[in-house]
Amino acid sequence: MKRSLHTNRTQFFWLLMGLVLILFSAVEPVRAERIKDLASIAGVRPNQLVGYGLVVGLDGTGDRTTQAPFTTQTLINMLQRLGISLPPGTSLQLKNIAAVTIHAELPAFAKPGQTIDVTVSSIANAKSLRGGALLMTPLQGLDGQTYAIAQGNLVVVGLSAEGRDGSNISINVPSVGRIPNGATVERSVPNNFAQNSFLTLNLNRADFTTASRLATSVNNLLGDGAAQAIDAMSVRIIAPGTAASRTAFISTIENIAVDPGLAAARVIVNARTGTVVISSGVTVLPAAVTHGTLSVSISEDFNVSQPGPFARRGNTVTTPESRIDVQVDTTGAFMVKGGTDLNQVVQAINDVGAGPADVVAILQALKEAGALRAELIII
Repeated sequence: MKRSLHTNRTQFFWLLMGLVLILFSAVEPVRAERIKDLASIAGVRPNQLVGYGLVVGLDGTGDRTTQAPFTTQTLINMLQRLGISLPPGTSLQLKNIAAVTIHAELPAFAKPGQTIDVTVSSIANAKSLRGGALLMTPLQGLDGQTYAIAQGNLVVVGLSAEGRDGSNISINVPSVGRIPNGATVERSVPNNFAQNSFLTLNLNRADFTTASRLATSVNNLLGDGAAQAIDAMSVRIIAPGTAASRTAFISTIENIAVDPGLAAARVIVNARTGTVVISSGVTVLPAAVTHGTLSVSISEDFNVSQPGPFARRGNTVTTPESRIDVQVDTTGAFMVKGGTDLNQVVQAINDVGAGPADVVAILQALKEAGALRAELIII
């Protein structure tokens, strides 16, 4: 009797655990995301830098200076700054230098002495920058001020080779290279990070629901009135005045979990490849669809016409013969029920043998008829 009672308790325990697992599996997974992944802080952003310079030390793959005179002019100006004067009328025919542009991204709060990566690109007719070294080049911002100095050896992934008979082979792009930590920051970019009594969070994608929920989540942690949704893109939050306390404050804010609003129903169609991407929430109203394709083929043949074997006159001529063939292929009609998921509609279109172009045409027709309850985007 005791063994039977123990067995019943064990079975009841495992049955109860099974019910608990079923209940937990039925619960919809949490979609909460961190504010850090949903928004960025206004004014905290990188800045683009650009410069112009020379890459030297190339193995005969540099600019053809006869076709790119600004490369020679740049070299002459650089030599003059170094105290070297060339005789008037000197003609330089060099193949181991190349004129390049350098661009980089200066991170927010970057301080003098830090290093950043730079990308070097040929702007003339250099075949390859492999093995080259960039000479000291100032990198300027949009305001014309110099914020970094770039210099260093290039890392080029591409490869190019050419034979004497004119044949050549190229792998990737050898006219673009990169210099890791190739620029040193010389000037900081001023910002108003700690100047205002509030900070503004800008959503990565405008959405009224997400902005409202973000403000609510912040208020639940800091108290009512701490955050306010300004519009579908921005949320304003009252913040401490000092930079040190504001840094800790933002660290707390950006880790708050927010349940973002569902994205708008969209259907994205790539007309070139026939790719169809369907977002959640896309439905269709009742509709009947039939689709046919018309194909016309034209072939041209030539017949030879010549006079008889005993004819005294006549010449051998060719006469064209055109053949036009028209075929109409009709696919079967199918009914779209109300509330049907668009995935089922696309599957039905594929079942009747419609191709990618037909899918695009049918989706456009459903949109014009008002049966497609989604935004149709064709790229």
